[in-house]
Amino acid sequence: MIQNTAPKKLVDVAIEALDQTYTPYSHFPVGAALLTASGDIYKGINIENVSFGLTNCAERTAIFSAVAAGHREFEGLVISGRTNEPIAPCGACRQVMVEFFEPHMPIWLINDTGKMIKTDIMTLMPGSFHTLQ
Repeated sequence: MIQNTAPKKLVDVAIEALDQTYTPYSHFPVGAALLTASGDIYKGINIENVSFGLTNCAERTAIFSAVAAGHREFEGLVISGRTNEPIAPCGACRQVMVEFFEPHMPIWLINDTGKMIKTDIMTLMPGSFHTLQ
């Protein structure tokens, strides 16, 4: 069942992840929590590299971890940041979401003070480049 407010457990995991990021260069932590169709939750953190192009975002960390564990069906994603407004994913993360998420799967963008926006990948990436199945 899709709900307007993110499940508390997903919010908790995404916010807890903010303290586990590896962000020695930007000092800009991002956390994520991805819910699989089987009920498993995969945490994601951003992991920086001095060569910024090799940095991995929290959203992709969560998605890639879940896919590596054999999951291909997802129910929801929470992305958290220590930002004034709810944080939004970068373009690379949006393209990965297009690859693995159903068009209207809920994605909740939050900050660490409780502000929340519910969206989906069709809204975040209209006219996206994707495969036809």
